Amino acid sequence: MKKLPISLIIIAHNEEKNLPRCLDAVVSSVTEIIGVINDCTDKTRDIMESYGAKVYERKWEGFTKQKEYALEHATQPWILSLDADEEISPRLVHSIQEFFIHDIANYNGAYWARKTWFLGKWIKHGDWYPDYVIRLFKKETGHFCGGRVHEKIVIEGAIKKLKGDLLHFSFDSISHMNKKIYGYADAFLNDKIEKGRNQFSVTKTILKVFWRFFRCYFIRFGFLDGYPGLYIALNQAFYTLFRYTHLYEYSKRDVKPALEDKDK
Repeated sequence: MKKLPISLIIIAHNEEKNLPRCLDAVVSSVTEIIGVINDCTDKTRDIMESYGAKVYERKWEGFTKQKEYALEHATQPWILSLDADEEISPRLVHSIQEFFIHDIANYNGAYWARKTWFLGKWIKHGDWYPDYVIRLFKKETGHFCGGRVHEKIVIEGAIKKLKGDLLHFSFDSISHMNKKIYGYADAFLNDKIEKGRNQFSVTKTILKVFWRFFRCYFIRFGFLDGYPGLYIALNQAFYTLFRYTHLYEYSKRDVKPALEDKDK
């Protein structure tokens, strides 16, 4: 398969389990692989280097800054940004090849659907699918922005939707999912503090919690995914409640416990 003028950029922390699957799908299509790692205690670096990647160690400062750092080291005119727990499907690989044959003169980027494997099945409804993501862009026209979590790519110019799915293996188990939720909640709080938007509202929190469930399960047909769809909708609601309660806890950080009435 012809290599394309693409720098693949990946950030990773202890991803030895996921990296081979991710890299096997694209190594024959990209010219360069840039890896940015932090605090790895497994074989993440060795695996990346075995695929010919240029690997850089950098202290963790959030998704956006890590990916911007990787972008700075890319030398190819086009950038493909993937997470270690993602895999480009064969159909999407073909679409990218076709994009470079027919469309790069007219577009500065491309986006596609991401599909997640969860509780033994592919999730095809709710908030998790199609979950469109921009991952391919001309280097001179795009950059990463956002907070510590949920970074996004901003592109100047037209972008095209490609056929095929980006396969997502985000959670090994429910326990793994819960650990990620805790980390995301911490990042959410830090973002709010940095932006000066750390005021808590009970009403807004309650509305957000109910809306997240209703949208995911009913409006976006999460119920069609069976029990996993129900769990995801409930989890989306709980995650919203959890991270805003994290904000509430922060707002009460200076409140001291009242002395008990000694006569009682």
